[in-house]
Amino acid sequence: MSILETINSPDDVKRLPVSRLPELAADLRKSIIQTCAANGGHLAPSLGVVELTIALHKVFATPSDKIVWDVGHQAYAHKLLTGRREIFSTLRTLNGMSGFPKRHESQHDAFDVGHSSTSISAATGFAVARDLDGRRGKVLAVIGDGSMTGGIAYEGINHAGHLNKDMIIILNDNEMSIAENVGALSNFLTRTASSEFVHRFKKSTESFLKRLDVGKGVLHVARKMEESFKGLFTPGMLFEAFGFEYIGPIDGHDLPTLIETLENVKKFDNSVLIHVLTKKGMGYKPAEQNPSMFHGVGPFEIETGKVIKGKSGASSYTAVFGAALCKLAAEDDRIAAITAAMPDGTGLAGFSKEFPDRFFDVGIAEQHGVTFAAGLAAGGYRPVFAVYSSFLQRAYDQVCHDVCLQNLPVTFAIDRGGVVGNDGPTHHGAFDLSYLRHLPNLTLMAPKDENELQHMLATAIALGTPAAVRYPRGNGYGVALDQTLDILPVGRSEVLREGNIAVVIALGTMVYPMLDAAEVLDKEGISLTVVNARFVKPLDDTLIITMAEKYGILITIEENSLQGGFGSAILELLEERGLSGTRVLRLGYPDSYIAQGEQHELRAMLGLDRPGITASIRTFLAS
Repeated sequence: MSILETINSPDDVKRLPVSRLPELAADLRKSIIQTCAANGGHLAPSLGVVELTIALHKVFATPSDKIVWDVGHQAYAHKLLTGRREIFSTLRTLNGMSGFPKRHESQHDAFDVGHSSTSISAATGFAVARDLDGRRGKVLAVIGDGSMTGGIAYEGINHAGHLNKDMIIILNDNEMSIAENVGALSNFLTRTASSEFVHRFKKSTESFLKRLDVGKGVLHVARKMEESFKGLFTPGMLFEAFGFEYIGPIDGHDLPTLIETLENVKKFDNSVLIHVLTKKGMGYKPAEQNPSMFHGVGPFEIETGKVIKGKSGASSYTAVFGAALCKLAAEDDRIAAITAAMPDGTGLAGFSKEFPDRFFDVGIAEQHGVTFAAGLAAGGYRPVFAVYSSFLQRAYDQVCHDVCLQNLPVTFAIDRGGVVGNDGPTHHGAFDLSYLRHLPNLTLMAPKDENELQHMLATAIALGTPAAVRYPRGNGYGVALDQTLDILPVGRSEVLREGNIAVVIALGTMVYPMLDAAEVLDKEGISLTVVNARFVKPLDDTLIITMAEKYGILITIEENSLQGGFGSAILELLEERGLSGTRVLRLGYPDSYIAQGEQHELRAMLGLDRPGITASIRTFLAS
């Protein structure tokens, strides 16, 4: 029996002698690697915090102590240590365990996460709630892996430092460029700085000096000397300026040092930040050598680290977007590309190499990215911000006020529109049509395939006004890619199939499934006209009204929430034109968050695959 098999709760970790914890760390890594190899997942981030996670559960007692994991993709070891070992193999599968902390999944998961930079703000809220209720318990935020590039992290730390509550921030710093800070001297300084004696001595000395007539001056000099020393060897001055007592940096893979530091800091009653240095992908050589690829990876071969590719030979929408943008940028030196810490995920790696002066990675800071793009546009450029649908939500205000209000030529390349699969509700692009289509001056498009994506990108950039092109995760259909990119007529749809019973207006990813469903229904005597909408805004008013008047029956289908989405836009149009008597069926996402699972599983569950579509239309027309 492995040592991990004896761990059913954090209490079991506490009972283990420190000498056996490295064995537990090895078992945790083995389990994480095996499961991610089968299911895919955030491998490198979780491997990097195995020792830190063990130390946290050795020292602190969840759920009375609250540990808030930032993003949550570092929390696989946490899940294994908190009673979910037996279901860990279901990680990120339909009806299985989430890849992120979920309150409904375990009492040890303090806060639902999935997006970056929120842990400090949430932990501050926990600390205030605890103190208002007069409860006991420590509150910790574990942040890192790029999350400190998000602006909300600094908003949170600024407020937390001002309140000076009893809380601990653990900065998981896995940037290898500062690995040389780890060593005997660093550990010695950390142990000294974190000791209860030194902590109390500093407080007592400050209090004593303040009571003396010359105390303020001496105290000022003493603080300056301490800050100068810290400034030479650590980034502590920054965090102490925010009101936090800084501890570190320490080796995040040295269990005795981690445990000793946490035990010391546990006795503090003020705001503390512990700077921990870790190696992303620690313990699995392919992940250590290529932490970016193994940050979020699909199924892979454990022996080689080789990712197991899907069967489709078609290019992904993301890759087609990246290639098309490079082609357009070669012809127009006003085009610039922006990403929020996702150059590979958004297909901009090639652009960054070909046009390094016009490529900008702003970090996990979508709000800044949008306003930065607005500034570029106001300065005469044509910026393209490539961003995941659910990540753009964080910058809604900037899209509204900084881009659309000023009618600036910023193009939003919105990747991962629709269900994305195993990362679940925090990553599904379920709402972008709803939160964008009502903004004045914005043109909003969705391609039926990867070739149409190219033309829509060219159209968006050429408009000279705000525009968004929304496309899905995954491979296209393998259609031929035109070498010449055309400018599409704005607000014009295309009729793909003629019928005589009803019209279906399909958008984006739902066009081809709808055509397949129409073929099935045609054999049953249900003949449908199928339209590729292309544009969500502006709508093809003339065609829609003509079709509504001709058939009296209209069906819409989209991969977006039905609340405020594409179908709602058509209902509004029909009401405005006095055609509210038209029978309308809207197919799309329900008013609920969508679970995790493979894309095809989720579309089937939502009734948006061919069998689901045919069944819905058959029932609707028969009623």
